[in-house]
Amino acid sequence: MIRIHDCNKNFKKIKAINNFSVNISQGVYGLLGSNGAGKTTLMRCICGLYQTDSGKIETDIENIGYLPQKFGMFRELTVREMMEYFATLKKIDKGSQKTQIEDSIEKVNLSDRIDDRISTLSGGMVRRVGIAQAILGNPQVVLFDEPTAGLDPEERLRFKNVISRIKKDCTVIISTHIVSDIESTCDKVLIMDHGSLLAEGSTSQIAEIAENKVYFVNEENENSLSGNYYIVDKQEVNGEIMMRVLSDEKQNGELQKSTIEDGYLCCVKKI
Repeated sequence: MIRIHDCNKNFKKIKAINNFSVNISQGVYGLLGSNGAGKTTLMRCICGLYQTDSGKIETDIENIGYLPQKFGMFRELTVREMMEYFATLKKIDKGSQKTQIEDSIEKVNLSDRIDDRISTLSGGMVRRVGIAQAILGNPQVVLFDEPTAGLDPEERLRFKNVISRIKKDCTVIISTHIVSDIESTCDKVLIMDHGSLLAEGSTSQIAEIAENKVYFVNEENENSLSGNYYIVDKQEVNGEIMMRVLSDEKQNGELQKSTIEDGYLCCVKKI
């Protein structure tokens, strides 16, 4: 269990974390927010890399795995040697390092590249090595900061498969601004904006935030939109341009089933 109580973190005049409180237990959590919402700062506070200015983060967890958004590796080392370096940093017993390293690399489907140099790997493979080091040592909590940034659809699917394999043994927190990363992966979602927690709940509960607020409106009627609304996107349907509109007032269009993205946007756009 991780208990975060009224945490605040400032960088000069920028309030990165603003009275943030949440309890995190077993499961896979999606920390959803735009770039600059404070997600990375919160993760670094949980890891102990940053000290909060006020508030508390309480946990009885000793072993935390962390994949930062930006990370580097020694390109001249092999994957095995790089993992041995991480294992030493994590103070994993020498006698069990080989088994644990090979298990972590197998989980990210890189066993056939374990003796290849980092310099020979693609960007997606390097990120998979990063995921492997995060889960090395069977941590009780694993934090992934924008883990799929820059990955192609196949690599994203591989990441989701990794989460499916490890989630029964630990708590996972995935920080992202990509809604599709959490739709089929996370048990619970935390929506963050300007350092504050706006909403929390299951994926279905987040989608329900936008219930009866999603309309499909012909672009020709854009000037007739009223009240507080937000145009999510426009798409061509049968030769006409249709808009997906979020609004807390009835609009001249067809109501649509709400999604997680709709619920997220209703929170951050205050609809």
